[in-house]
Amino acid sequence: MTDRISLSELEQYLARAADLLRGSIDQADFKAYIFPLMFFKRISDVYLEEFAQAMEVSGGDHEFAAFAENHRFTIPAGNLWDDVRNHTENIGSALQTAFREIEKANPETLYGIFGNANWTNKDKLPDRKLADLLEHFSSKRLSNANVAADVFGNAYEYLIKRFADQSNKKAGEYYTPRSVVGLLIKILNPAEGESVYDPACGTGGMLIEVIEHVKAAGGSPKTLWGRLYGQEKVLATSAIARMNLLLHGVEGKVVREDTLRRPAFYTGNQLAQFDCVVANPPFSLKNWGDSEWASDKWGRNNLGGVPPKGYADWAWVQHMLTSARPKTGRVAVVLPQGALFRQGAEARIRTHILKSDVVDAVIGLAPNLFYGTGLAACVLVLRHKRQPNEQGKVLFINGESLLKKGRNQNTLESEHAQLVLDAYETFGDFDGLSRVVDLDEIAGNDYNLNIPLYVAPADAGEKLTLEQALADLEAAHARAAEARSALEAELAKWRLSV
Repeated sequence: MTDRISLSELEQYLARAADLLRGSIDQADFKAYIFPLMFFKRISDVYLEEFAQAMEVSGGDHEFAAFAENHRFTIPAGNLWDDVRNHTENIGSALQTAFREIEKANPETLYGIFGNANWTNKDKLPDRKLADLLEHFSSKRLSNANVAADVFGNAYEYLIKRFADQSNKKAGEYYTPRSVVGLLIKILNPAEGESVYDPACGTGGMLIEVIEHVKAAGGSPKTLWGRLYGQEKVLATSAIARMNLLLHGVEGKVVREDTLRRPAFYTGNQLAQFDCVVANPPFSLKNWGDSEWASDKWGRNNLGGVPPKGYADWAWVQHMLTSARPKTGRVAVVLPQGALFRQGAEARIRTHILKSDVVDAVIGLAPNLFYGTGLAACVLVLRHKRQPNEQGKVLFINGESLLKKGRNQNTLESEHAQLVLDAYETFGDFDGLSRVVDLDEIAGNDYNLNIPLYVAPADAGEKLTLEQALADLEAAHARAAEARSALEAELAKWRLSV
């Protein structure tokens, strides 16, 4: 009988593999090397498992066992894990060859999945280091019988978070805290068979959470096959997202490309539309393609015009709204709170979208929840078709005090997320937490969505600590720098200077 590997055992095994790279590779780049090895070992072990099963069924017919129909993925002869492991010299070159041959043999599902890491740089990865890595991965069999897809997927998620924790900003750019991800998906509440799209998918965490959400509701993840879509600009990160889905037992469509400049999903001159659109895009992205946006062939600029060159936040909103189905479409997007009140072009877009009555809720989050930034973020929830009693109104939720303080980073705990979700689903007034506001009142504030204008946080009766005062001061400096940058951008248009 096969010994199943537990989640904790698998996590320790994967963490040890990452530890073997220390001193050779920058921590922020660990994922570009560990994930391809991990995936290669998994598909090799599964291939051999499938081969053995086919041999048993066929009475030992090797030719039959090698048929592509008996395998989820094709692995050409000479390119299995043990074939590479048998090399004692030029191991990086052998790995790179195996990766490319496997990708070519599975063009529809695996092309580009192993990324573009430099495996042949012997200064960083001498043969001894690679041999140690291969021997470590060889110590456990990662077949389906040994490791269930959900266990493997959860261990994969653990490793993604571990890399983000260790390298903070660089790795964290593609990692959204799971408590925030869970909150967004619960708000959108995707059901069996619905399509979900993340236009800034990073390592695929939002799409994975959709699978978990459907399972928790008693649904079958199989109904999501071919209905999960993602786009990611960075090659290595998009490859990790594709591996992530496959290791969770679901096949989705993740494309590596610049979403704002070249959206990947469309029919003719119309963007593809989905039931749920969710993302945590890069905050205030610069040089994002504003010049092309003015004549955008997809009509995204019809939603209020062109965002400023130095702030792509509302461009993501425009893209996501355009990508949401007219009747069932709902959107949840994480933005910096500055997007709620900055003036100029952003104010014009904000006004247009508010007047369209698609803004369902504005949710303020606590500061320092995200990797690489201490700023407080917000969640904008939009729906094309809203309930009659909610039309002409916007729900504001002030969650700035919902956090557990950490030494380097705060966290949104499950009880905090539940409070926000309860307030959202109730769509009502809770003192110090939420308030339903008429669009007329928002218009009276020049369509400013700054949350404290509408919901002052409850007085918790706590004294301000030095640590919190310093954190507040740092955040204030960051906001001032952001405001100055916006002012300079506006003045530059008039050829003026501060």
